[in-house]
Amino acid sequence: MKYQELISEYQMHLDALESRTEDILYKAEHGISRTEKFIKLLRKKVLELGFTNTEEEISFFKHVKPQIFSKLIYFVKLFNIESKRPRSSSKFQIKYLNAHINKLQVYFNDNLDFYHYYRRGATTLDEEYFIRGKADLRSPTESYHFFIDDQFTTSQDTTVAMIMAYDMLIVYLQQEIEKLETTNNVYQNAMKNSSSKLFWTGNKTELIELIYALHSSGAINSGTADIKELASVFEQSFNVDLGNYYHTFMEIRARKSSKTKFMDKLTDSLNKRIDDSDE
Repeated sequence: MKYQELISEYQMHLDALESRTEDILYKAEHGISRTEKFIKLLRKKVLELGFTNTEEEISFFKHVKPQIFSKLIYFVKLFNIESKRPRSSSKFQIKYLNAHINKLQVYFNDNLDFYHYYRRGATTLDEEYFIRGKADLRSPTESYHFFIDDQFTTSQDTTVAMIMAYDMLIVYLQQEIEKLETTNNVYQNAMKNSSSKLFWTGNKTELIELIYALHSSGAINSGTADIKELASVFEQSFNVDLGNYYHTFMEIRARKSSKTKFMDKLTDSLNKRIDDSDE
């Protein structure tokens, strides 16, 4: 397939992004920009090379383009969901994530005829669905119009991409719910068994800033410790539930003034104590 090399290169970029960080908003943000770039490259190549026959065109719009386009939809939706995810208890986060799973399922119900056609691997209507220039009034109303044009879009290739993207999102959301449920059980058991009489009395954002500072410095396990491990240790040691610390870190990154408020406060406090001790 003449477009497979581009698909493989795109996948390499995604793998590199996946291994670089656990920050889901960073992944989504950079995933969007990289995917947009590759969709534009793919479109350019299609306009240059075209297709040798109908079968090749159908195969491209039914299988090849949705591989990349589904990732764009996935990353856009993922960013929107995670950026608005509540920072409250596991219970409210689970409720929020389940609500989004239900919304995604509604899309499948609204496009049920095509969903069944695609899922069962049918081909009888492929020339209507995956050849350019064949308008279909049943096309989804929710579309990423900034990439849609008659030279690079068929009536249903976007729907295929949406189905693939929503499948990925549902799996992701279910995994997040499972993690929250597991973490919640571990946290509750740890609190029951905890012998620590220490309680974090600063705000949670300050503790999260401290955790990320320690992680970034490489002072614990020579920098190989996981953020999740560090957060769990601090939660148990100081009897605190940090909630969605990834989201909080994104807010720290977005600060207009000092991005290290608590670190600055610690430095000032320690310097004052040292100065007072010298007097």
